[in-house]
Amino acid sequence: MKRLTNFFIGPDHQLRPMWRVVIFYLAGIFVVSPALGWLLLLIVHWLHLRRALNAGNIALGEIDNFLIAFICTGVFALYERRRIDSYGLAINRAFSRPMWEGAASGILMAAVVAIGMLALGGMQVSGLAIHGADLAMSALAWLKANICIGIAEEFWFRSYVQVTLSKSIGFWPASVVIALIFAAAHYFFKPGENLWDVITLVSLSLLMSYSFLRTGTLWFAVGFHIAFDYMQLFVIGTPNGGQLPAGRMLNVTFAGPAWLTGGTLGTEASFLMYPAIALLWIYVWWRYRDAGRF
Repeated sequence: MKRLTNFFIGPDHQLRPMWRVVIFYLAGIFVVSPALGWLLLLIVHWLHLRRALNAGNIALGEIDNFLIAFICTGVFALYERRRIDSYGLAINRAFSRPMWEGAASGILMAAVVAIGMLALGGMQVSGLAIHGADLAMSALAWLKANICIGIAEEFWFRSYVQVTLSKSIGFWPASVVIALIFAAAHYFFKPGENLWDVITLVSLSLLMSYSFLRTGTLWFAVGFHIAFDYMQLFVIGTPNGGQLPAGRMLNVTFAGPAWLTGGTLGTEASFLMYPAIALLWIYVWWRYRDAGRF
């Protein structure tokens, strides 16, 4: 009986970190998410929302993810007697240099991949898709939606889980687990996913964990996540799961092979992502080489 107790309870007389992470995800997926689901459905019916890849639908879904992460993290923060923002997302570092550098990195990576696709004939731009006030309103709407994406997904997939699971199995094994969970969530619930996009997602997830290790904060990852997705979904207007984003800035067509354009998955699944990701790994290592503050 004592051996069984020690399997779950550590020397500090608290639940071992691994079991906290297991409960965190199980509670989030099977308790908190269904509890919030009815509210989400009410909002969808009230706003008469239809299935589409637009800023409103994206924002609503990510707000739901944020609330799930907030509730689960809040419960365990109380249990551990810590602040809810103490798991890599300290509020006072929200607009720190790492966040802006992450955003600049996201913009540059998406731009480099797009330029490569243009140069190789996989993408053609024929002007703006929308103009005037519509363009300004869409730009703002997509910015808000992608802020939701960046904060919610890093909060849910990495924040509490990265800090806590690392105490149990080490930083890099924890990072691999998170990357596989992140990729699986996309693979099983996003239409058209394939092996190449999974490789991209795993690589980017590991890179974001590495940025946490080097900078001591997840705000670099949040900034990158916001900016990269904004470039993909609004500026370039790349397909995502077989759908084209509504209200995108550029009138773009993709006529090259899938290895170049990413096919129905867009630039994220292009082979050009791999050298771009490798370069960002090198940059994070070089820029924060005297760090390691996780």
